[in-house]
Amino acid sequence: MRVLRIAGLALAGVLVLGAGAAGWAYWQLNDNIRSVDIDSALGDDRPARPLTAPSPDASAPAPPVPTGSLNILVLGSDSRGGDGAGARSDTAMIVHLDAGRTGATVVSIPRDTLVDRPSCPLPDGGATRPVSGAMFNSAYAVGGPVCAVKTAEALTDVRMDHYVEIDFAGFEGLVDTLGGVTVTTDEDIDDDRSRLRLEAGTHHLDGADALALARTRYGIGDGGDLGRIGLQHQLVKALLERVAEQDLLTDPVRLYEVADAVTGSLTTDTGLDSLGELTRFGRSLRDLSSAGVTTLTMPVLPAPWDGNRVVADEPEAEELWASLR
Repeated sequence: MRVLRIAGLALAGVLVLGAGAAGWAYWQLNDNIRSVDIDSALGDDRPARPLTAPSPDASAPAPPVPTGSLNILVLGSDSRGGDGAGARSDTAMIVHLDAGRTGATVVSIPRDTLVDRPSCPLPDGGATRPVSGAMFNSAYAVGGPVCAVKTAEALTDVRMDHYVEIDFAGFEGLVDTLGGVTVTTDEDIDDDRSRLRLEAGTHHLDGADALALARTRYGIGDGGDLGRIGLQHQLVKALLERVAEQDLLTDPVRLYEVADAVTGSLTTDTGLDSLGELTRFGRSLRDLSSAGVTTLTMPVLPAPWDGNRVVADEPEAEELWASLR
């Protein structure tokens, strides 16, 4: 959420640079963002949008910021391609923003979750085949953002209002641009695969170590995905707190650097693919702080036929998704 808020503040910041510089900066930031037209690809075969009460005064001007709750599928990927080809997405979170935009619930879906992956449309006009018992993160690998959204909606019966993909390399650059993040670990971390070694305690991490922490799983707990998700939740809040510490609007040059790092790492749906749209959306999050963010993991239990995989724990999982509709 906070990366979108940074991008949303960018317009206000670059305007302080002067007309010529602001025009160039706006064009550069706007050009950074890649997008996928998910609505057109999926059509009407999706969960319904929540009904909203009509305005009591139809002639009243539109509110200055978006209103109503929103659900956003956020993926972390190792490719900036936007089509998923040859790329992995090992981080998946559904971000639910409440109607007042003062609270948010972040629900992580373990990559090892076995799901019924639906048939997904492909850009060439074909479609992927439906598969039962597929790992959740395989949807992105076989069908890109469109299939990731369709699979998330099939799993949750929750309409994804927006899609945001954050490239891991871009995340590393963002953390460095912000001057690092501070996290506290409850246990020693020694992971040969992510090459991260930390003693239990509080650490200020640069971008490379923050990314390694986001990817760590084998050096903590039982080596499963749930331990990694816990670390990722810590990073989400640490990033929110780091941005809150910096008054970026008083330093337009630094704001541009941060906004450039954010927009350069984003792939979005077409509803958020311009700086103007991100500006409006970012301003709607101005009252959202890390204290208002609740982080959860989808209730899961070991798959009876494969101890290395998990399945949704019902009815708890369904109760969680119902609360987001």
